[in-house]
Amino acid sequence: MRAIRWGIVPAILMAVLPLAAQAGRPMTFMDVMEMRTVGSGQLAPDGGHVVYTVGVPHWKSGKVFTDIFVGDAATGRIRQMTFTREKSETAPQWARDGRRFAFLSDREGSQQVYLMSTEGGEARKLTEAKDGVHAFAFSRDGKWLAFSAGKAEDRQISLVDLALEDFPVTALPKHATPIRDLAFSEDGSRLFFTSPDRVDKDDLKRKEKKFDVRVADPEQPSVHLWSMDLKDKTEKRWTEGADFTVSGFQLSMDGRWASYRAFPAARRVGDITREEASLHLLDLGTGQGRRILEKFAGFSAFSPDGRWLAYAAPERFERLRNEKLWVVPTAGGPAKNLLAGRDMSVSSASWSEDSRSLYFTEAQGVDQHLFALTLADGALAQLTKRTGVINGSYNLEARALLLTYSHPKMPLDLYVVKPATVGQPSSWVKVSDGNPQVGKLALGETEAVRWKAKDGVTVEGLLIKPLGYEKGRRYPLIVQIHGGPAAADMNGFQGRYVTYPHIYAAAGYAVLQPNYRGSTNYGEAFARQIGGNFMRLSYGDIMSGVDHLIAEGIADPDRLGMMGWSAGGHLSSWTLTQTDRFKAISTGAGAVNWISMYAESDVQSVREFYLGGRPYDAWDNFVKESALKYIRNAKTPTLIHVGEADQRVPKPQSDELYMALKKLGVPVEYLVYPGMPHGLTEPRYQLVKMVSEFSWFEKWIKGRKDWFEWKALLDTLPADAEAKPEAASSAAAARRR
Repeated sequence: MRAIRWGIVPAILMAVLPLAAQAGRPMTFMDVMEMRTVGSGQLAPDGGHVVYTVGVPHWKSGKVFTDIFVGDAATGRIRQMTFTREKSETAPQWARDGRRFAFLSDREGSQQVYLMSTEGGEARKLTEAKDGVHAFAFSRDGKWLAFSAGKAEDRQISLVDLALEDFPVTALPKHATPIRDLAFSEDGSRLFFTSPDRVDKDDLKRKEKKFDVRVADPEQPSVHLWSMDLKDKTEKRWTEGADFTVSGFQLSMDGRWASYRAFPAARRVGDITREEASLHLLDLGTGQGRRILEKFAGFSAFSPDGRWLAYAAPERFERLRNEKLWVVPTAGGPAKNLLAGRDMSVSSASWSEDSRSLYFTEAQGVDQHLFALTLADGALAQLTKRTGVINGSYNLEARALLLTYSHPKMPLDLYVVKPATVGQPSSWVKVSDGNPQVGKLALGETEAVRWKAKDGVTVEGLLIKPLGYEKGRRYPLIVQIHGGPAAADMNGFQGRYVTYPHIYAAAGYAVLQPNYRGSTNYGEAFARQIGGNFMRLSYGDIMSGVDHLIAEGIADPDRLGMMGWSAGGHLSSWTLTQTDRFKAISTGAGAVNWISMYAESDVQSVREFYLGGRPYDAWDNFVKESALKYIRNAKTPTLIHVGEADQRVPKPQSDELYMALKKLGVPVEYLVYPGMPHGLTEPRYQLVKMVSEFSWFEKWIKGRKDWFEWKALLDTLPADAEAKPEAASSAAAARRR
């Protein structure tokens, strides 16, 4: 049988699709590869414009290059501001006048700061730092731009005078050690920064001389908070101590307070969790500090009036407890849990300008919504109810919300809206259009489905129907299992190499994405319930979902496939040893032996929760939850993927699975991606992963003669290696004709 050109959908499939389904062309692998990313959105202080970046994949180099765009917050008019070829503009920030913005760019070699008007024209280069600029910030009074530059081991701060026409640069007095983070005080009179207490010059020197031996968990110097008075250039140290290190800080708008996160400085083996950091409040008038939380999980933010510090933290510091929204008076007093009694979890929040309420987003099932919470009485209001995934924050000066929104048929874009009308989608002003080509694609219909697990618990997931779906007709089913497991599949647009359901929908498959026990968005108990019983409970929920779709007459029980990455890979490998109902399985970056996995991985705390302790304290459970224990049951043809440099789920786990299946005579293929970490970052490898996986299912589920052929993969590539999405689509269509 002639190999299918995987970049396009066979003409015979197009012939049988109903006319409604042929309104757009089917999605291809190159459509997935050429999806653009919208990011770094920032609303101007006057609320008039939004500046953001758009990342465009460049196939030839295997990189993503970003350009800067500006959207009009009133009209939605969009302008591309930079057009550099194979270079990137990043980290745009508004100047205080709202008429100019600065950004970083490597367009002339090393990364420098450029200034540009919203009216367009040439960007003005502000810096000529020898080893490039690391970060920059505007002072609130608009007089200065500060930037840090130099190699990491000797990075220092300089100032650009924005009041003078030639924008002169002045280097500040050199600090004894390199600069990390930097920020202006609210009145612009001081620069705050973090810096380590020492630099091991001998360690740097030995690396320069190629003595590149790696020390496990090397001793690190403590990092502390400093400031410099810009008038007399004097320094002030705000924190000290060898037993902790400052990781991030914030300054209040009234100039009275700073908060910072402190991690223990002791050497240790294994991962350091967020909960090990403490939260501290510092009085900038007296220099006195106090610890707000001994353990700390989430964000922190000062109210505009400086009276409150909001933060996210659980009521009990145990894994996967809800992170509640708290406020504590900066002047002293007990903290208040604003979400007490509510089964909700918050990752960030933004203040209203009157310091009386907070805005935050929270996922509920497969959708994510915007909420407002009043400080005085804890009143909670859900502001949006749209299908899809909403994120964003409130801008105090612009008095508007800048949101991101994604829908199953709409990739993520930026929107501006006033709080009073945020519940009315017609009032949202769309200020970006990162992937207009998606409007020309035929996509499978996505719907939320629910079923009962064996213990009666309701489980939810997403069903992506095949193009031309006909009720009452059974379809081959691909089960796509999300990673985490503390994550969830949601009603956002899906077009990435890990899950790409619309490719399957175009080829006549239904796709189930189950949010099994252990997933987020369904309450604290649902997420925590798999602690000590990870594999069995999650697997049961997934199989109940498969049975539900079979009972509904959607899935063909004789044509089932499963795929997953990370935790999805764990569960795919587990399924391999528990049932022979699937015709084919693809497992990526999955663990099969929790005993060996514990020390191989770069994280241990998560394993301890899911498996009931450390392996030498919970040996039997570690073995019982390991797919390798049951590997003699395996019969399903299996495709294995792993990144060669994966530290999260290291390659030896995949080696163990491959060796066992080979020895047992189970059909197996094994793809190792050179130099890749836990996620595949090289576009060519992402494409290999998708094409090989898809063709694995085509062979074992649909009976295709051939499996993976390099010619089939190469035929997916655009004729022009630098083609844009529209050009790539045209090239593919031309090849098919």
